[in-house]
Amino acid sequence: MTESKTTPTAILDSAHAGDIHGALGSIARDDTAPRATLLARLKTLLAIVGPGLIVMVGDNDAGAFGTYTQAGQNYGTTLLWTLLLLIPVLYVNQEMVVRLGAVTGVGHARLIFERFGKFWGAFSVIDLLVLNALTIVTEFIGITFALHFLGVSQFWGVLASAVIVMLAVSTGDFRRFERFGIVLVAGSLLLVPVILMVHPPVGQIAADFFVPKMPQDAKLSEVMLLIVAIVGTTVAPWQLFFQQSYIVDKRITPRFIRYERMDLCIGIVLVVVGAVAMISFCAAVFAGKPEFGNYTDALGTAVGLETYAGRLPAVLFALALLDACIIGAAAVSLATAYAIGDVFAVKHSLHRKPWDAKGFYSVYCGLIVLAAVLVLTPGTPLGLLTNAVQTLAGVLLPSATVFLLLLCNDRHILGPWVNSTKLNVFTGAVVAGLVMLSVILTAAVLFPDLGEAWIIGILVGGSVLALGVTAAVKFCEMSSRRNASFRFKRKPLRESFHVDRDSWRMPPLDRLPPARLSPLSRIWMIVLRGYLVVAAGLVLLRIVQLATVGA
Repeated sequence: MTESKTTPTAILDSAHAGDIHGALGSIARDDTAPRATLLARLKTLLAIVGPGLIVMVGDNDAGAFGTYTQAGQNYGTTLLWTLLLLIPVLYVNQEMVVRLGAVTGVGHARLIFERFGKFWGAFSVIDLLVLNALTIVTEFIGITFALHFLGVSQFWGVLASAVIVMLAVSTGDFRRFERFGIVLVAGSLLLVPVILMVHPPVGQIAADFFVPKMPQDAKLSEVMLLIVAIVGTTVAPWQLFFQQSYIVDKRITPRFIRYERMDLCIGIVLVVVGAVAMISFCAAVFAGKPEFGNYTDALGTAVGLETYAGRLPAVLFALALLDACIIGAAAVSLATAYAIGDVFAVKHSLHRKPWDAKGFYSVYCGLIVLAAVLVLTPGTPLGLLTNAVQTLAGVLLPSATVFLLLLCNDRHILGPWVNSTKLNVFTGAVVAGLVMLSVILTAAVLFPDLGEAWIIGILVGGSVLALGVTAAVKFCEMSSRRNASFRFKRKPLRESFHVDRDSWRMPPLDRLPPARLSPLSRIWMIVLRGYLVVAAGLVLLRIVQLATVGA
């Protein structure tokens, strides 16, 4: 008898327990045999791969295509080093999500709702719904760009894309959807022959990837905004919700966390390869041309590729864009449907047929239909929607990373899988950096004339403020014993977790004691709430202003 049968867990949907049926293999629920040989480990990895690949490649969507091609067309390869810095950020963020999904058996939204209260739970779900709905619209905008270049009717092409995305999910067969996703992941490799045809200088690419530098004779404010955009398009809030719920739906348990980490690493490699390819071949194609420094959109990139490199590279780029938008639309829609299903305790699993999980599939298909209709409706302010997506993502990113860090330090949730001190230090620095970049992004979108002095002031002032507040609170904690009960209770918990990590699962949420936050965590939660209120108000004001001017 397996551990999951004898010990109560927090799994909400019965479809989330059972055999693993991945795109490339299966693992029986009662298969606990050690993977002693290389072949056995390879078969296990093939059965597990999927969540990391889909979430990473799905993030190289329409927004990523626009950001990376803009970086290459406007500044050459000088910003490649930002991708190198983002590799550990991507891994740390998503690896924490991997542990949360495998150990808890529930989605990200439900954990926030149960451990931080109704305010933060409602905030996370409602804002995720709004942001993801707008993000899916940008995916269909990217689809129209690709269809226009390929000479396909945008009306029928958008309808066909929407139907394909909905049908791929609505079969009631998890393995069938994952195979669809893996095919799209393979389609992302269409960017590789493009860079081989353009053949940019490899030495320059390597130098700019490993050696940070800023573009010469470029405004710092504009470069910083593009760097922030690269960060924002690479680390998105929906990724956290999608991968955690998808891991739960695939029935991955702590025993397979190491394999899911490998899956994540492969996905990160594919993302970086695609990003490097787009920046590099755009830098080579547009260097010395009138379009250099005058980026328009992904359609303009395709036209430029055809003009200066030939028809085939341009067609491959357009097909890769279409592929990326489809997988992005599917992943972002699933992230939302999973979150709503988790919070409202309705059936939500790709293992279930549509008539057995009506709410789950209705949310998913409703988002796709809404996005397609908006894109096809004449007069829809698509530019305003794209701007709103970028701004809202910048506002939500800090809260998503803060919740993630707090959850991964909750010993009642992760038991022996909680973060180590070293990981907390690194992740804390990452969170602080993301918060400051988020502030810069939000301020720059709201105030387009933001100068270099303000950007430098935000970076320096934010760093000093974060270090000062952290040091002051830590000093107070050390000099007083107000949080002694909190520290005292951690030791017995640590000792109680001297168990087999591979079999430890989170108990049902209603059996857990209330979440305890340290004084430092409480202070940062208050700061975060204040920031969100102010930033959201300013974003709303700016959107109303833009809509009024457009009208």
